[in-house]
Amino acid sequence: MEDDPGIHRGVCQLAPASYRVLDADEEVFILYTTLAAKSNEFATNTTGFRGLGFLDSQKDILTIPFELNKIAPKADGLLGRKAGKKAQRKGKLVEDKSFEVQLVQDKTALRSRKGDTGSVLWRASVELAQFLLEQHFSAKQDALLNSAMLEDAHILELGAGTGLLAIALTRLVRHYTVTDMEELLPLIRKNLRLNLAGWDASSSPRPHGTQTEIRHDVKAEALDWLTLQKCSPNTRRSAYSFEPIDLLLVVDCIYHPFLLPALVETIDYLSTPERTAVLVVVELRAEDVIREFLELWLEASGRGTWEVWHVNEIMDGPYAAWIGWKKQLQPD
Repeated sequence: MEDDPGIHRGVCQLAPASYRVLDADEEVFILYTTLAAKSNEFATNTTGFRGLGFLDSQKDILTIPFELNKIAPKADGLLGRKAGKKAQRKGKLVEDKSFEVQLVQDKTALRSRKGDTGSVLWRASVELAQFLLEQHFSAKQDALLNSAMLEDAHILELGAGTGLLAIALTRLVRHYTVTDMEELLPLIRKNLRLNLAGWDASSSPRPHGTQTEIRHDVKAEALDWLTLQKCSPNTRRSAYSFEPIDLLLVVDCIYHPFLLPALVETIDYLSTPERTAVLVVVELRAEDVIREFLELWLEASGRGTWEVWHVNEIMDGPYAAWIGWKKQLQPD
């Protein structure tokens, strides 16, 4: 591991406690040793499979509240409901940005479509959205994502499932592309229409600089990692052409070993060297799956092209997060 007192990779800025991951075995050992030492609420059997992290797979519609009291920067660095009340007593409460998301799930697809886990909401997406929104609206200087850079950024999300992160984070960025399997796009588009007033799948992007209260420049597109993996370079360029990506989000997509090579190849293909920051968040389950993913990512493109950084204390709970940065390949 290597320490860096100031780590900036594109739109991401990492705390000094973050470190470079150089060995998958070492990282897995640290992750699961730390997990085992946590409170009983989150500690699990590190040799077994923890299970999938659905929020509530029994309901057709979920209401997800995001309590976001915008606090003046000097409000003791606190976040959330308690911070808002304390700041209000001190006269520092600037603005309440709280909102709710109504999210439709497809319980039938979860039970009847083999391998379908994206038709219901996962806890990791909710907790990551809350974390990023709290940091943004509290104007934290050391926030994981640079707010000023985000305003002109393009986020692309892999394996988006129900589309929650697109709905929650679109207000922070210039453009958001939400992707998943073709069969999940109707559900994603339904949730976008339900929560983003005036959103239309066929609408053109909002011109940069247009003044609107909530940004709705979101596109939903099919992206199958296995199909991309099988494509020739020429076919990839024509079939998977996106605006340059500033932040590639991969949230709780690491669970099936069979999909890992295709996922890593998709990450590698979509990432522009020296521009695209890749944020991977995973709920810790089977050690061998996490290890294999990290090994594949570290080896992607060969010749040490990828840097992978461990993000320290991104969320409470049994999670791990990494920032990936693809370096420009130097000629021999």
